[in-house]
Amino acid sequence: MSSNVKHLLLPLARSFGTSARSDINCHRASIARIGRLTYTRMYPVSIVQTDGSTINVRYHEPRKIIKLPLDLSTLSEAERRKRLEARKPKAKVVIEDDIEDDFDLSSYQHLWKK
Repeated sequence: MSSNVKHLLLPLARSFGTSARSDINCHRASIARIGRLTYTRMYPVSIVQTDGSTINVRYHEPRKIIKLPLDLSTLSEAERRKRLEARKPKAKVVIEDDIEDDFDLSSYQHLWKK
């Protein structure tokens, strides 16, 4: 047998000794979406427009809601500034705790004496 044939048959021989993957079961699709490139059917989806109205359509991926982006040029200057500030990352507050260690080991010494 040539080394090419052995190289091709080795993964096949390994698969006979193993069983099906144990982490995939019937509940997998309810936890995370199935990662397919193309879906065979169309799914009912709600599209939320910028004014808050919704439209029910059929979409090629199983999603619950699709939110359309907001056009910032149609907003007032105050509202535009407010939305742009909300997009910026928030500064993280560092809280330093001063922990006092008043643990006394000798007060528990009677517990491990025989």
